[in-house]
Amino acid sequence: MTMAAAMQGRKADTPAWSQSSRIAAIDIFNDIDEVEAIWRSLENQRHLSTPYQRLDFLRPWQKLVGTREGVQPLIVVAYDRDRMPLLLLPLVLKRGWGTRSAHFMGGKHATFNMALWNRDFATVASRADLNALFASIRDKAGVDVLAFEQQPLAWQGLPNPFALLPHQTSPNDCPTMTFAPGSTDTMRISNSVRRRLKGKERKLKALPGYRYQIATADADIKRLLDAFFRIKPQRMAEQGLPDVFAEPGVEDFIRTACTTLLPDGGRAIDIHALESDEDVIAVFAGVADGHRFSMMFNTYTLSASSRFSPGLILIRHIVDHYAERGYRALDLGIGSDDYKKLFCKTNEAIFDCFIPLSPRGSAVTAIMSSVSRAKRVIKRSPALSHLAQRLRYAFR
Repeated sequence: MTMAAAMQGRKADTPAWSQSSRIAAIDIFNDIDEVEAIWRSLENQRHLSTPYQRLDFLRPWQKLVGTREGVQPLIVVAYDRDRMPLLLLPLVLKRGWGTRSAHFMGGKHATFNMALWNRDFATVASRADLNALFASIRDKAGVDVLAFEQQPLAWQGLPNPFALLPHQTSPNDCPTMTFAPGSTDTMRISNSVRRRLKGKERKLKALPGYRYQIATADADIKRLLDAFFRIKPQRMAEQGLPDVFAEPGVEDFIRTACTTLLPDGGRAIDIHALESDEDVIAVFAGVADGHRFSMMFNTYTLSASSRFSPGLILIRHIVDHYAERGYRALDLGIGSDDYKKLFCKTNEAIFDCFIPLSPRGSAVTAIMSSVSRAKRVIKRSPALSHLAQRLRYAFR
């Protein structure tokens, strides 16, 4: 299937776009630093992007993880006739199966993948615009396949223009909770759950120096990360899971992102924690953008305090923290763990696009699409999911 065939027609219930592309020029960069000014201009609140596509998140990922994985930056910038940037695609180029495929930068550490959009352009972007964009990527970079996975259907209330493309549901959904303006504590988390968690927290409050905090000082960030990287491998081993944080460059990437100051004074990754004077009881870290907090990684103590559900108590603090600051949504990362369902009553569907740009890429696209669908079937079947986990453990 060719690119043109893959991008035919829209759904009948969507408005008809102009068939002439608004994109007048496209540049492709292989050096992140060369595009920093444009990148930062598109990641502010006036435009549309997720915090997983921040420069200060993806630059350390590429330097410390992507380079070790052998992927090359492929950053695409599209402009209008006045050279105003319309979008930036932070991609990496992979080689395999005799083809060159383009993927979003950030790998498994980005829950959501999206372009950085000029907000006005995002509201009118058409299939003709996307055709022009992808044809240029094919011609200028020799890309055979676009593998755009884990994309949100919408962000900050605006549709993701890539949802105009043929797409399929990702293997995992993302448990999400939303906050209505003026919502009360019990509207966010039920009174019964709050009472149960407050009862457990009373046990923790008896510990000397017990506190909830968001780490802002470098020394606090280092102490909490030291605890995380000591505890998490043991927790994953208990579950028979591989330690993804031990992969080359990952720990350095996380430490760098957690200590990187954003232009607004925040951090590329925020760390929330429950602590006492003698113990790091629970750590939850994620990204925030003024509208939504998105969880990335977490762990909890190996001490006796673990029996008081410190992870759930910490989530309650995090929910209240962001709701009280006017945030509209919070997610706990992809996956259907039971603790997520306690807080998140909605499963947000995310989608994948596999677009062939050459005849050679068509077969690879079909394989990628089939593998993704098979993963979703397995995830939806408890029996198959359990079998897959046992097989992973056996082979490991």
